[in-house]
Amino acid sequence: MRFYKKLTLKDKKTRQACSDIRKEISKDINDNIDRLKNDFAYDNDLVIHYFNLVNVGGLACANIYIKSLVDRNTINGLSAELKKLKCECINRQYDMNIDALMEYFSGISEAKEGLDYETLCIDLLSGNTVFLIDGCEKYLSVDASSNEGRSVDESSAQTVIRGPKDGFTEKINSNILLIRKRIKSKDLKVEYLNVGSITKTKVGLMYIQRIAKDEIVQELRTRLNKIEIDGVLESGYIEELIKDDRYSIFPTFLSSEKPDSVSAALLEGKVAILVDGTPYVLTAPALMIEFLQSSEDYYHHFIISSMMRLLRLLSFFLTLLVPGTYIAVTLFHQEIIPTPLLISLAAQREGVPFPVLLEALIMEITFEILREAGIRMPRAIGSAVSIVGALVLGQAAVDAGIISAFMVIVVSITAISSFAIPNYEMSNTIRLIRFVLMLLGGMFGLYGVLMGLIVLVLHLCKLKSVTVPYLTPVAPKVKGTITDTLFRFPLWKMKLRPIGISGTDEPRTGDNNTVSSGQKEKQELR
Repeated sequence: MRFYKKLTLKDKKTRQACSDIRKEISKDINDNIDRLKNDFAYDNDLVIHYFNLVNVGGLACANIYIKSLVDRNTINGLSAELKKLKCECINRQYDMNIDALMEYFSGISEAKEGLDYETLCIDLLSGNTVFLIDGCEKYLSVDASSNEGRSVDESSAQTVIRGPKDGFTEKINSNILLIRKRIKSKDLKVEYLNVGSITKTKVGLMYIQRIAKDEIVQELRTRLNKIEIDGVLESGYIEELIKDDRYSIFPTFLSSEKPDSVSAALLEGKVAILVDGTPYVLTAPALMIEFLQSSEDYYHHFIISSMMRLLRLLSFFLTLLVPGTYIAVTLFHQEIIPTPLLISLAAQREGVPFPVLLEALIMEITFEILREAGIRMPRAIGSAVSIVGALVLGQAAVDAGIISAFMVIVVSITAISSFAIPNYEMSNTIRLIRFVLMLLGGMFGLYGVLMGLIVLVLHLCKLKSVTVPYLTPVAPKVKGTITDTLFRFPLWKMKLRPIGISGTDEPRTGDNNTVSSGQKEKQELR
């Protein structure tokens, strides 16, 4: 049985015509207001204020806004300007239209014209006040949104010792301001679009025109326009909907709370995605090596920064391999353990009722529960509960003979190393893969751990971030990026932007060895 009727060409044209009529602004102001009252029925926040601008003919006008979204001081100021404008119209006795009204309000607040009814509703729900004039098919929208919200404060997720302390907020306009204060260039472009059929979330696509690669910008623009969802409440929605491999647990967009990190990414030719309502800004393409880097690396001496990057890389491998390797060696490869250490391990495990694999799983899962409890509990007691709980439970388990003391050391090293990974999303990914390698090590020994690593590397080689290989610049090797990977070269050595990500081959820095013409003349005179 068919539950729908096939539309004929005539029906399609009729529906299209009705849809076009529905989208247009009517010349009759009463029709427009009736549509708004019908669409915003039972909503006491909708305020409609009627007034006349001229004394001849009594031309009807209306000022419409949603009370809970606007700033009362701005509305009062606009009302005072309307009274002033009304007096000027009466004294000068000229007719008022939308163009004249636009010209009048352009110097007072951010104003724009509109022709579409759906856009009018979005403007109202964005905190704007809308002006309608009888007999005109356009409307005027003036920004009157409330500035309530969290002010610019220090980032809570990305703390630094040296460097800017300001962080993004939940207001997209404030976030764009923080970036524009750092990049004062006319080539810095921002494109806005609304995502979500119900929430109409404001999303900004930001890039530097001469530096960003056109193919990457167009690809992100296309993916954002193809999103079909009822609501977007955080940038994580965007990341999950437009990533290349949707089933991969590796993050392919770099999220940041720090304006200096996003500004640095834009200068490299990357694209930023800002979402209204969240302090986390996405940058793409994101490479695997960038999740082990910090913005603070560029504020210290390059030798110190290089050492810190190597420590993070070591922490990455410790988090990933220590539990699985310990299980594999203890169960299958005791011959590679030094004899004194083997005797110590055997003495510690004497009386422990569980096999090594189950023992490790119990301890790792217990620590993950404590870690999650510390995050979800109130900030004042969360850290104390997690630390005290780990110490008390670990010591009690060793005293009771349930867990060996060496296993507590292994779990502690793994946990501490995971905290050294700067990016939280990457840290979560490695923690999950760690359990897989533990199971492989418990079943197949070091052979299983190595097979798991091979599959992991193959997956990373296949993965892409907005058409750019995830393991760039290692695989494939890309000119201009090797100076900023495992080691941080001096700034004067990082002359080129990463080719393949940036759309320009212009150098970032000059050559310190070059001598200007003025200096050459001075040297010749000497």
